[in-house]
Amino acid sequence: MGSVNGKSKAAFFSNPMGVAADNLGNIFVADSRNNMIRKISPEGMVTTLAGTGAAGSVDGRGDTATFFFPEGVAVDNNGNVFVADTHNSLIRKISPDGFVTTLAGQRIYHTIPGRDTSVRFDNPSGIATDRKGNVYVADWANNLIRKISPGGIVSNIAGNGDRGAKDSSVSFASFYLPGAITLDSTGNLYVADTYNNMIRKISPEGFVSTIAGKTVRGSANGKGVAASFSHPAGIVVDKEGNIYISDMENNKIRKISPDGMVTDFAGSGLRGSANGRDTVASFYRPYGLTIGKNGNILVADCLNNQIRQISF
Repeated sequence: MGSVNGKSKAAFFSNPMGVAADNLGNIFVADSRNNMIRKISPEGMVTTLAGTGAAGSVDGRGDTATFFFPEGVAVDNNGNVFVADTHNSLIRKISPDGFVTTLAGQRIYHTIPGRDTSVRFDNPSGIATDRKGNVYVADWANNLIRKISPGGIVSNIAGNGDRGAKDSSVSFASFYLPGAITLDSTGNLYVADTYNNMIRKISPEGFVSTIAGKTVRGSANGKGVAASFSHPAGIVVDKEGNIYISDMENNKIRKISPDGMVTDFAGSGLRGSANGRDTVASFYRPYGLTIGKNGNILVADCLNNQIRQISF
């Protein structure tokens, strides 16, 4: 663990959990235990984009702003970086000029049922953006999927707030500590429903369905509910409709094809940091996933304190 900046392997992270990439080839990392947002240039130079390292919720210039265990990070087409500032229960925004503001949430740690639920979060984890400027949040401890409009209006788009695994229309469906969220090109939302050990889909028409996994933890491959996961924590979808999942406690990256077949994509399942091809490689609690400008998959390998790349 560490917070040293520098090029490639000269740099240090401390439990990185979220990762995102822009269209210029920059990579942004939610360096959780360091309470920082880090940036990796296309040349591999690591710098601190925002955060002093101290836990806090101060807005301002990147070198004076503070975060408290940020877990999720996303970037829009305008170069704005959005952060799920988890232990602050806030959604933060870092502008291209490096200024940090609070986009949504109140500086309290737990929601009060029946009061201001549209502007409070409880340990938000995953975050994603669309082309229209909307921000989507996996509101972990509230068991909700939420949306923040470009005007800053927060709404619930899926989940009834109860713990569960019910497939249904969005207001009746249920999740159990959802950890990550991503979108495809047609407006479907995919959720790594972490403690249900499921991968869920929210259609543009407003229906939640389970596309893979079951509530029982496991590592089985197969189609749909025949497959099993163990605390899936990260998710991303490519242009062909393949979904990649960081299967955290299995120390694997899994793949769901467009026809619903789940296979092991990378990782032997053993704890480790070995590089190599496919399942020869090893991870240690892989968390966030994204697809880089070059089409390769980037992994926030949390307990290895590394950012890894899976090339095609």
